[in-house]
Amino acid sequence: MNFDFSDEQVMLRKAVRSFVDHEIMPNIGEWDAKGHFDQQTLKKLAELGLMGVCIPESYGGSGMDYNSLAIVCEELERGDTAFRTAVSVHTGLNSMTLLQWATESQKQKYLIPQAKGEKIGAFGLTEPAAGSDVAALQTTATLDGNHYVLNGQKTWISLCDVADHFLVFAYTDKSKKHHGISCFIVERTYEGFSSKATKGKLGIRAGNTGELFFDGMKVPKENLLGAEGDGFKIAMSALDSGRFTVAAGACGQIMACLEASVEYCHERETFGKEIGKHQLVQQMIAKMEAGLHMSRLLVYRAGALKNKGVRNTRETSLAKWQACDFANQAADDAVQIHGAYGYSNEYPVERYLRNSKAPVIYEGTREIHTIMQAEYVLGYRKDKPLSHMLPAWKG
Repeated sequence: MNFDFSDEQVMLRKAVRSFVDHEIMPNIGEWDAKGHFDQQTLKKLAELGLMGVCIPESYGGSGMDYNSLAIVCEELERGDTAFRTAVSVHTGLNSMTLLQWATESQKQKYLIPQAKGEKIGAFGLTEPAAGSDVAALQTTATLDGNHYVLNGQKTWISLCDVADHFLVFAYTDKSKKHHGISCFIVERTYEGFSSKATKGKLGIRAGNTGELFFDGMKVPKENLLGAEGDGFKIAMSALDSGRFTVAAGACGQIMACLEASVEYCHERETFGKEIGKHQLVQQMIAKMEAGLHMSRLLVYRAGALKNKGVRNTRETSLAKWQACDFANQAADDAVQIHGAYGYSNEYPVERYLRNSKAPVIYEGTREIHTIMQAEYVLGYRKDKPLSHMLPAWKG
């Protein structure tokens, strides 16, 4: 196994870190306090080729490998979860799903402008009564001539107010349960579409999250992704990409917690010495360091499988579960190290703690991933071949 990064990947990490230091870090405190999502940052990411970093150049992307996407997500979340989430949703959940499942005409129309960052993509699966239980969704799609008519609602949708394109999941045949779910490419401009941001979130306040509404919305027949009934398979394969980016982002959050805590350990003195000299503080620092390196190994292992075109649902689930748990613990320990100051927005660790909770819940709760991993080990769960695999990296 080769654990070295390529020269291109090293340069990419430096470029994204510099971007975060200059474009996000000076502003994120204000954006978080005001609940402001800065769309100009997405445009700047697009100018750097980071909105389609792992999409082939033939489809408007930068043509880098899947672990390069992990590097981008890791470094972005070091700045704030909101911007990693934007890339996770746009690239991981939407664009990579189009790369995997779309027809050539759909790729030409939707994937290319998204990979260039000219259009923004999002993902509409979760509903008020359907989260982990995907089969409980209520949105329906009825074929009427050359259109499907969609009615329903989605919630907790990232980029709800800023995305141009959405992958929306709806029942075309409820009698078939999850085998009756289909996926559609939806444009914001379609009549009957509306969105509304959610306020009062615990964390990721600098991100745009909310609801989508479909009121008799007509979607052209050619915007069906895959075949009728493929929706559940498409959603699960999309989550393999989304969870990968979430896990990579969690590594970035651990890194941010570690950097902030180390700096504070050298600044703050108690009982006549730096607090970093106290063994129980060292224990928390050591746990962050261990969590960071274990998480990275899991993430980049999953990325290596993606590069080979090998299905990686099991490996990605493990990476997402463990990395997000490590990040949540790292943020909690970072606040503890900062003491009372950690409870104030004078230091960034209170934001890290608030932000760290959502990834433990979305794209598969820790409970879902715990069950998945046990079922794999016990032999109750086996991954079947997909009719459409995410393309291997042709670097």
